[in-house]
Amino acid sequence: MASGSDRNPIIIGGLPSQVPDFDPEETQEWLDSLDAAVDERGRERARYLMLRLIERAREKRVAVPEMRSTDYVNTIATKDEPFFPGNEEIERKVLNATRWNAAVMVSRAQRPGIGVGGHIATFASSASLYDVGFNHFFRGKDDGKGGDQIFFQGHASPGVYARAYLLDRLTETQLDAFRQEKSKFPNGLSSYPHPRLMPDFWEFPTVSMGLGPLGAIYQARMNRYMEARGIADTSDSHVWAYLGDGEMDEPESLGQLSLAAREGLDNLTFVVNCNLQRLDGPVRGNGKIMQELESQFRGAGWNVIKLVWDRSWDPLLAQDRDGVLVNKLNTTPDGQFQTYATETGAYIREHFFGDDHRLRAMVENMTDHQIQHLGRGGHDHKKIYAAYAAAKAHKGQPTVILAQTVKGWTLGPNFEGRNATHQMKKLTVEDLKGFRDRLHLPIPDKDLEDGLPPYYHPGRNSEEIQYMHDRRKGLGGYVPTRVVRAKPLPLPDEKAYAGAKKGSGQQKIATTMAFVRVLKDLMRDKEIGKRFVPIAPDEYRTFGMDAFFPSAKIYNPLGQIYESVDRELLLAYKESPTGQMLHDGISEAGCTASLIAAGSAYATHGEPLIPIYVFYSMFGFQRTGDQFWQMADQLARGFVLGATAGRTTLTGEGLQHADGHSQLLASTNPACVAYDPAYGYEIAHIVKDGLRRMYGENSEDIFYYLTVYNEPIQHPAEPADVDAEGILKGLYRFKQGEKGEHAAQILASGVAVPWALEAQQILADEWNVKADVWSATSWNELRRDAVEAEEHNLLHPEEEQRVPYVTQKLADAEGPKVAVSDWMRAVPDQIARWVPGTYQSLGADGFGFADTRGAARRFFHIDAQSIVLGVLTELAKEGKVDRSLLKQAIDRYQLLDVAAAEAGEAGGDA
Repeated sequence: MASGSDRNPIIIGGLPSQVPDFDPEETQEWLDSLDAAVDERGRERARYLMLRLIERAREKRVAVPEMRSTDYVNTIATKDEPFFPGNEEIERKVLNATRWNAAVMVSRAQRPGIGVGGHIATFASSASLYDVGFNHFFRGKDDGKGGDQIFFQGHASPGVYARAYLLDRLTETQLDAFRQEKSKFPNGLSSYPHPRLMPDFWEFPTVSMGLGPLGAIYQARMNRYMEARGIADTSDSHVWAYLGDGEMDEPESLGQLSLAAREGLDNLTFVVNCNLQRLDGPVRGNGKIMQELESQFRGAGWNVIKLVWDRSWDPLLAQDRDGVLVNKLNTTPDGQFQTYATETGAYIREHFFGDDHRLRAMVENMTDHQIQHLGRGGHDHKKIYAAYAAAKAHKGQPTVILAQTVKGWTLGPNFEGRNATHQMKKLTVEDLKGFRDRLHLPIPDKDLEDGLPPYYHPGRNSEEIQYMHDRRKGLGGYVPTRVVRAKPLPLPDEKAYAGAKKGSGQQKIATTMAFVRVLKDLMRDKEIGKRFVPIAPDEYRTFGMDAFFPSAKIYNPLGQIYESVDRELLLAYKESPTGQMLHDGISEAGCTASLIAAGSAYATHGEPLIPIYVFYSMFGFQRTGDQFWQMADQLARGFVLGATAGRTTLTGEGLQHADGHSQLLASTNPACVAYDPAYGYEIAHIVKDGLRRMYGENSEDIFYYLTVYNEPIQHPAEPADVDAEGILKGLYRFKQGEKGEHAAQILASGVAVPWALEAQQILADEWNVKADVWSATSWNELRRDAVEAEEHNLLHPEEEQRVPYVTQKLADAEGPKVAVSDWMRAVPDQIARWVPGTYQSLGADGFGFADTRGAARRFFHIDAQSIVLGVLTELAKEGKVDRSLLKQAIDRYQLLDVAAAEAGEAGGDA
């Protein structure tokens, strides 16, 4: 086996080859033959020979990677660059002021006694990329429309604040409150783009990394969807996503590229800031990340524009008659280019140009200083403008601009290109002086030597600032800006919920189907029906929603250009350019991104949409929980349906499908209002109140999560004296016990309510216990109310003390309380401390498994007979019954034998 030193540094598609060279002499012969073919027969002949060799290699089953990357030079030739319409000198001054203030803001935030820091180097590398966008491309919202949607790279936020300061959108006081959101309220600035924390400024949260690119793709698609359905004119809106090359390691960053290409989203541009560095080291030290990304994006069907070198390289490349310079650029790995960014001109002359006499000749008339400042394309305004203009003009494909930069650019030798740059948060006095000189700013030495470094503003009436204002006025207003123009929606009347309140009669239906029936009636509403956006990850039939296919249809910008295999069926699969349903394939991440884009349309475009995202319960908060946090940050609204919920209800599926904890995960999200309803009429009340709270007067920035099940049960009609307040607050008495000497209370949620009713009957008939059954529609809301009450009491001891709703509700309920659900005990245990008297919970703790519902519930001891034992156990603790009854119950119901349990209700996909 060849050693590492014997391996040739071959880079194909950005990836370094791992194949050793066992016979260098033979390799050289092949290379010489290719050189001879090019020299003697020309490039066309050489190309033909290479293609034939690749073809023969495949015939012989020799694995050869496809060449999907172009030369390591700018895609747009110098002769093809458009006229630059701006004043480059003024823009340089503006950018220098912005660079300074961004770095100073972070440095001041690291001052003694504060020490909250920030990130300097990311914006330093991408500043020109943003500045050209601000000055020439980003459309604002002053025309009453949505403008452009810009996903700013999270770590670059200091630069966006610094620019806003120059435009009088932020004050010096606010800059000094960076990352001090509460202690400096209301002047605090959030660390990253957080709309919930700065709802008039930021639009799109982009940290965690990877969610920005995913969100941008689905935002661009949502723009097309809204226009196709006649809801909003989004024809002038363009989506820009600024990303880091290290961020592209995240699977979410590249996972849905094909969707953007498939749907021809030419309203979308990715700008990948390729500074060749992650947080702590090179992205592809041995390879070439720009070439690798080019291969991936081209393969996915995107238009790729590479922006590698600035204008100082143009004369050198023009001299490159035989391709020796391009070849050197192609074969130099990123790790070496990172080193060149930190080295002297003499070093670059020797190590880059020095090993070939033709390269040496190219730079023989250049000084070391000139060689050192051969720059990267991502810092050249004219080159950037050309790339952006080409991206906007391109039709039929999304575009990615791969722009090479230097991390920490202009910050000085201690920052530029250094692996530790990401962690460096403060500039020394010498750093500041060098930085000031590099930017040509009129700041005296004494202002840098005494106290905190000052911010710089050229003056409100200066040429630079007036230029900035004029550019933004011409582009339709300031960005980023979040504007909520949407008006409250007219809410459906009671007729929309009448069907659910009637119950299911003798028919057994799952709560998933009960919700679908409510949704179907709501979508018929003449006022808001068209605003509902059903979303599912390839499971509409599973959830019983195929009934929507004929009328609502599935959105596809191409329509349906084939004959559906099930076209003869009444509920055949139907696609349409104006379809209402989003069928996002087997991608929960994609569906959640659609949910967020639709749920924030009220702010993005001033037109509310009501997303209804239905998913396999296990694959919601567990699988895409980070996106639900992003949804909360983006202040998105809508309904999330965790279908096939419960650890024992989804029979046959097993460990990775049996969800017994999502309600607990939902409780961690402050924007999530979570319910676990048992019956259709409860769902009707919850949905009605959700529409009111999210889309009515005084709307709230929340979203609703309902867990619904696939087990068919009979749904009773709404009681005449229904406790609607209790349904919404989380607990109401469903059925009082009718006979028995000893009192007890059973609190159950969701699919467990029928078990509780069965246990109630057994307790009355066999154990002389009168048990009331309560439907706990929301353990989470009960806890939230109790926590708020405690917080108020803690801080207002002089006022009348609040009593949690659950405490009030159960104050007069006699006997022990036993809680049961198809969730782990921690879900009902959330309210334990506020329940008066004795409290015990039963739950499905542990991994799920495939078996009958009856066997699974007996295993977890949550079936009706186990509830009976739980009630008797608590009564025994209170001395109400003899403890000998407990062993009798265990033996009578064979509670230790899983196989003794009845199988329970079978079936029920929906």
